[in-house]
Amino acid sequence: MLGAAKRLRNAGVLGLNERNAELIMRLNPRRFYPRVDDKVLTKKLAIDAGMAVPQLFGVIDHQGDVSKFAQIVDGRESFVIKPAQGSGGDGIIVIVSRSKRRRDSFRTAGGVIVSEAELEHHISNIVSGQYSLSGGKDAALIEYCVQFDPLFEQVSYQGVPDIRVIVYRGYPIMAMVRLPTRSSDGKANLHQGAVGAGVDMSTGMTLKGVLGIDVVEEHPDTGAPIAGLRIPHWDFILQSSARALEVTELGYVGVDMVIDRNLGPLMLEMNARPGLNIQIANGVGLAGRVARIDEIYNSADDPVTRARISRHEFAAERQESLPLDEVAA
Repeated sequence: MLGAAKRLRNAGVLGLNERNAELIMRLNPRRFYPRVDDKVLTKKLAIDAGMAVPQLFGVIDHQGDVSKFAQIVDGRESFVIKPAQGSGGDGIIVIVSRSKRRRDSFRTAGGVIVSEAELEHHISNIVSGQYSLSGGKDAALIEYCVQFDPLFEQVSYQGVPDIRVIVYRGYPIMAMVRLPTRSSDGKANLHQGAVGAGVDMSTGMTLKGVLGIDVVEEHPDTGAPIAGLRIPHWDFILQSSARALEVTELGYVGVDMVIDRNLGPLMLEMNARPGLNIQIANGVGLAGRVARIDEIYNSADDPVTRARISRHEFAAERQESLPLDEVAA
């Protein structure tokens, strides 16, 4: 066990305890957590800061208002239902179209037909707090369903890929693309079976993918190669992610972005406790990048400058020898 721990430290891998003590507890004051844990508040703060976000169609925060769901989605072919205080993708339903055969029914990203009554029941569960981080009363957001960029068509199963960027003290230090699979039911969630692909911070080019702790070169459902995709609007994505410091006042945060085929990059949400699997996806430890930012940190740097510095500092770094099984343990 000691040997494994030493190998991880030598590889620059950031462990869970170190993340909690040195990053989250030190840099993320709990009074600011609602800024990322409450998606309604996050969206408002992001809009005020000039960040592009998916349009919000409506919010249901009382059981008596659940019946307003049909009115909110009237005339809309696609939309997303999500808990305001949920996490890990739990409670999110993505509707991609209305059923052509069944009245008042919809088709999910996973191809399942659900009725309006079933969706209202789900919204009622959200409001009651079934998916809330605290277990308390919650609200259901109904918002625009992102139409993903054609670039990702061959490396995604039904759902919308997203881009997770880790931001440390305002500097983007690592990124990955999360690609939905059949196993993840079309959701971009690694814990549910999505593929994580590392990203070269300098170029926005995807690297090899990881499924669980296994390195994969092809998408498991489509067979398309994962590496070598150049993410469009990469400068804008890094600059938007860097703004998370000003929006949240959190020093260690995960920013989730998507690229809409018509609207371009949109910020989906932020996370005050971003996971560490991004190290597996990149084959690189976070600790070295954290240390480098501490060396060059300048409080006068604005988001554009911080994004530029990150592209320069973390260009084309990759460690193929990172012990994947030990990182995941």
